[in-house]
Amino acid sequence: MPTRTRVALLMHPMEWKREKCTTGRLTCLNLENSEIIPGLRFGENARYRALVDDPGNYPVLLYPGKDAFDLSAGGFPAAELGGRRLVVFLIDSTWACAKSILRESPCLLDLPCVKFTPTVPSRYVIKRQPAPNCLSTIEATHELLLALERAGLDEYPDKERLLASFFAMRDYQLERIGEDRNPRRKKKWDL
Repeated sequence: MPTRTRVALLMHPMEWKREKCTTGRLTCLNLENSEIIPGLRFGENARYRALVDDPGNYPVLLYPGKDAFDLSAGGFPAAELGGRRLVVFLIDSTWACAKSILRESPCLLDLPCVKFTPTVPSRYVIKRQPAPNCLSTIEATHELLLALERAGLDEYPDKERLLASFFAMRDYQLERIGEDRNPRRKKKWDL
């Protein structure tokens, strides 16, 4: 699916090497203008630097800091784009590893930050989210595209596509858990 906005997932090396079916990978399989950049120290990463340093880009970090532009409230200064392509970086890792990316890459917080208010809580029942506003990468990208469209910054032509992929993955995982005969595991994942 095409979008004007470039979505760049900054993926922790553990996620990149060990997890082959992630919501981040599903996101990139569904979005034409997206990519995964594996790493930990992004200030030294050539691909990250190329996107940030390109004068045709307007790079931002999806991060809910107190000074972040709230896309849900229409708080993004669209005039600042000035014809440049919006590039949104998302940190793609476990919640614990996301903190290590921010610690090892303080340059990320030098970027303007954007945030949104999710329209629904996470539907990723396989993993426990640390807070109600926390979403999986594919859910966050879906909500991001909805917010960008409402703000007039992009078009989101197929609003069902990302979630359909996500639900198919989630439902498959739930099915596998249901077939697991290990009582200890079943109790852990009892839904």
